[in-house]
Amino acid sequence: MSIPIAVKFWLLVLIPASMALVIQQDQSTLLTACQAIAKAISPASQVFYPPSTPYESDILHWAVSSSASSACSVEPGTAADVGVILRTVASSRTPFAVKGGGHTTNPGFSSTSGVEISMTRFSHVFVNAAARTVNVGAGLTWDQVYTALNHTGVNVVGGRVPAVGVAGVTLGGGYSWKSNQYGLTVDNIEAYELVLPNGTVMTVTDAQEDLWFGLRGGFNNFGIVTTFTFKSHPQTAVWAGVLEVSVEHLDEFNTALAGYAAQADEKAAMIAGYESTANSTAIAALMFYDAPTPPSGLFDGLMAMPTLGGAVQTTTFSEYVSSLSSAVGSGGSRALYSCAPVLRYTPTLLTAIANETAALAQQLGALDPTVTVTTVAEPFQAGLFSHGAPSAYPPDRARALLPTNPYITWTNASLDSVMHDALWGLTERIQAAAIAEGQDVAGAAMYPNYAPYDTPLEMLYGANVPRLRALREKYDPTDVMGLTGGFKL
Repeated sequence: MSIPIAVKFWLLVLIPASMALVIQQDQSTLLTACQAIAKAISPASQVFYPPSTPYESDILHWAVSSSASSACSVEPGTAADVGVILRTVASSRTPFAVKGGGHTTNPGFSSTSGVEISMTRFSHVFVNAAARTVNVGAGLTWDQVYTALNHTGVNVVGGRVPAVGVAGVTLGGGYSWKSNQYGLTVDNIEAYELVLPNGTVMTVTDAQEDLWFGLRGGFNNFGIVTTFTFKSHPQTAVWAGVLEVSVEHLDEFNTALAGYAAQADEKAAMIAGYESTANSTAIAALMFYDAPTPPSGLFDGLMAMPTLGGAVQTTTFSEYVSSLSSAVGSGGSRALYSCAPVLRYTPTLLTAIANETAALAQQLGALDPTVTVTTVAEPFQAGLFSHGAPSAYPPDRARALLPTNPYITWTNASLDSVMHDALWGLTERIQAAAIAEGQDVAGAAMYPNYAPYDTPLEMLYGANVPRLRALREKYDPTDVMGLTGGFKL
């Protein structure tokens, strides 16, 4: 198979003459790996090159800063072909990436200059009523899963907003609208179809104690998961929606939110966002109750507030999640997430979160007027981590951690490092405010799906790091998965 002329041109255009030979040689090596994959895979899979439409879709990420131009993309259609691809890149030591939904904000975690493996063809959702499970392909986003499950009477414990991938949420831990009832997504897995770094395809259940532990929060360090089998749970209509509140009512909102956070109804869940630009602040509450009608008193403080817009009503679970696309944004900017774990939300802490978010937006807005700084408060109940067995994340199940999520979006690429440092500063100030209230969260584990790319492993996995490293050595002794991005062991 010859390299398309369009690809050769794309690789060389705008490259300075002094660098052209070296880069052409490097790209030639990468393209050789692409060709080897194309020859070895079955007709169920396919390799694509720029500037084709499938290639562009395969490398696309929610955050522009997370995308990279790979030498080619490959869409495997079978687990066996995933094994072929892994053996091929391993033999040539070719860098690669694995993309599920593409929602990570960490550059290089699911993008590469080498071979982009897009899991898009793993797009099935199968309900097994007898086994009370749902089998889900690793290339889907959660809104696609919920749409497929709509009107089946069952659901799974998965991501909370549209466009977020099944694979990333599940392999990183997984906070859900249903987590107060059933725990994290990793607590609701029955099995994984895993392609090991040596290309072997296997099914992992709790009978394989070591991999079972590592896959639940350990991301892609042990191979590539092609299919997840989830426990299913009954699903009725839900009461849910979004309320937008004027910043003039910030104090009232924080008091009502803290009051809600102190309640103990397992069917209830909420996300509260404080979003600021240099000139404005918006406040919103994403509200959820896992039944057609909530009990009186539960949400009264928030529902009694004057609102700028939004509505809360009885709807289907899938319709609610799909409706959140406007609330969470459609991507397209540069972006970076972080995590400031806390134990509880008080009016004082929530006020500090709102003020720190607004102050940083004003500061950064002077550098890039498109900057938006958002911090999301995520109240869960104290028994959140009690639903599952030991796993890579969380490293300690004795207490629940609320994964407060500060993040920044911007457009000026020259400010990437500035935004990164500013986000770490905001993260530290939020956690310091919690510590000042007496919360014992110094060194608390950060949620891996929110953690910035340079987060030390110990801040994610705590005392589990040695065990995870030994597991990586056992199943990936030649460090094949070290050729891809992520939090590497």
